[in-house]
Amino acid sequence: MRTLAALLLCAAVSTGVMGQRAGALRAIEGKVSQWAIPTPQMPRDPAVDAEGRIHFALAGADRIVRFDPASARFREWAVTPGSRPHAVTFGPNGHVFYAGNGDGTIGELDLATGVVRRHSVGGPSSLPYSLAIDARGRIWGALREGRVVRLDPATGAVDSYPMGGNPYGLAFDANGVLWVTRIDADTVTSIDPQTGRTRDLFLGTGSKPRRIALAPDGHLWISLYGAGKLAEVDPAAHALVRQFAAPAGPNSGPYTVLVDAAGRVWLAEYQADSIAILDPAKARFQSISLPEKGTGVRSAAFDAQGRYWYIGTASGKIGVIE
Repeated sequence: MRTLAALLLCAAVSTGVMGQRAGALRAIEGKVSQWAIPTPQMPRDPAVDAEGRIHFALAGADRIVRFDPASARFREWAVTPGSRPHAVTFGPNGHVFYAGNGDGTIGELDLATGVVRRHSVGGPSSLPYSLAIDARGRIWGALREGRVVRLDPATGAVDSYPMGGNPYGLAFDANGVLWVTRIDADTVTSIDPQTGRTRDLFLGTGSKPRRIALAPDGHLWISLYGAGKLAEVDPAAHALVRQFAAPAGPNSGPYTVLVDAAGRVWLAEYQADSIAILDPAKARFQSISLPEKGTGVRSAAFDAQGRYWYIGTASGKIGVIE
């Protein structure tokens, strides 16, 4: 049985500390609504704040954007030129943190003042990509040059963990252990933050794992982009439990994966412009086609109602599924 501390930890990291806690729709009707993004320059990586507003990055314009669903209005904040922001999330101080993919930083934006603080984690070639926040408010980042870093925003201290194989997606399990997908190694690797110990779990030749998400039952779900599959991992046993073929086929490009509060697994099929939703208990998918070809869903986020917010990196639109 999971302890109260573990449950609280799970809740903290799944919301990005200051964001909304993910909910679950009672019924998934498959209704899709979209809005054109005013500056459609490689938008990506949404995060929902405590008031239900969606924040995301413009990697091609060096900006952070807020979309308010109630008013359908957008607001933009400029960040450091050349930073190419990725991986928007919220810190314990309410600031937006992002991966400076272009300048080797983890950026910190105060939305109230527009002031940006830059935390250096390497040079421009380090390519910070994904972020996760632990229960102590420390920011972990995957650097595609071959490292995972941990930033303490209060002190600016950065710890580094060498890790080859193109580290990519990040998620904490219910015990606070960080799991990292490594695309070129066909592996997911765990890091114990207390000891620094790492353990590898091989996911199959050519699997090319990308994103990873924690489910309410403590299991992890991983998109296998190269194999066209979705994988379930038991972190306690450090074992692969089962795999499911993506509904749109082996070349559908499973990309971002999220798990709602009801335990349903939402998988974006990048190449097929569809969202596949797995009921693990029934081992059955529901598929929802997006309105247009070439949407390019790389990441998504749930709000408190369980609505699924996605960014079309290629289409330049923000959308929601209800």
